[in-house]
Amino acid sequence: MSKPLISVIMPCYNAEAYVEQTIANVFQQTYSNVELIVVDDGSTDRGPTILLESARNNPALTVLEQANSGPYPARNLALQHAKGEFIAFLDADDYWTSDCLEKLYNALVKAEADLSYCGWQNIIENGQDRPPYVPPVYEHGNIHEAFLESCPWPIHAVLTRRTIVDKIGGFSTRCFSAMDYDFWIRISAVTQNIVRVPEVLAFYRWHNHGQISSVKWRQVLDAWQVRKDFIAKNPLLICQLELSKLNQLTHGPLMKQAREAFWKRDLVSAQKLFRTILITFYWELSDLKYLLPALLPLPLYRQLVRHLEKN
Repeated sequence: MSKPLISVIMPCYNAEAYVEQTIANVFQQTYSNVELIVVDDGSTDRGPTILLESARNNPALTVLEQANSGPYPARNLALQHAKGEFIAFLDADDYWTSDCLEKLYNALVKAEADLSYCGWQNIIENGQDRPPYVPPVYEHGNIHEAFLESCPWPIHAVLTRRTIVDKIGGFSTRCFSAMDYDFWIRISAVTQNIVRVPEVLAFYRWHNHGQISSVKWRQVLDAWQVRKDFIAKNPLLICQLELSKLNQLTHGPLMKQAREAFWKRDLVSAQKLFRTILITFYWELSDLKYLLPALLPLPLYRQLVRHLEKN
C-alpha cells in the first residue's frame, strides 16, 4: 500500500544559486510520494528559467508565479494547489537530509500526532556554521508557555497534517517578519498533539541577502505583536499563567533584544525597541539610562553614544 502524498511548499525569490539543488533535494528524499509546489515571487534572476526547465522533466513539480509579494502570500498560493494529506515547507535556499521527510512521517504516524518536528542547523555563508540544535520535547511541558517564549522551530523543520493547516487558514500576513512564529503559535491553539524527532534533519542557509530575519527591530516588534495577539485570542489556554509571568513572556524579550542591539551598535534597532519598551511600562528605573536617550532624534542619539564611547 502506497504512503500518502506529502506536498512540499516552496517560495522562490532570486534563488538561482540554490533552487536547482533544493529541488533535487526534495525529489531525492527516501520518502518518494512527494509533490513540490514552487511559487516564483517575481524573481529578476535566472530562477524562473531554472524552475520551468525543471518542471518540464518532472510531473511532480508544479511552478506558479506571482508578483513580488513575499514568502507568506507565496506559501498561501501554493497551499491552494496542494493535493497532499501532509504538508512540509522548504525555502528555495535551504535543504534537508535525504531521510528527513521519511523520519518525520514515521514519527508522526507512530505517535498518531498532528505534527512532527526535528532539529536543525544554521549554515553561515562565508562564516562559521552555528552548532546543530535539537529542540526540547515540547509535548511533555506547557506548550503555550514555551511557544510564547520564542518561535519553537524554523519553517522547514516540521511535517504537519493538511487538516491542521486548513484549520488556521494558512499564513497570516499582518506581522510580516514573524509569520513563521505566528503560524506555529496559532497551530498550538488548534492542537498540542505533536512529536519530536531528536535528530538534526533540516538546514537553513544564512546568507543575509535581503532575508526577512535580517531586519532586527521589525522582527522583534512583529514577534511581540504575535505574542500579544495569541494571549488576547486564547485566554483559556494561558489562564494558568500568572499575570507577572505573562508580562515577562510578552514584554521581556523586548528589553533583551534592545540591549543586544545596543551593544552591537545597531542603534536603529535599539532606538525603536527602547521607545516601544517605554510605552509598555515593563521596565525599571535602572533602565532609564537606556530608554531616555532613545527619545532623541537618531542623529543625536548616535552622537551621544559615540560621545559616551570616548569617555
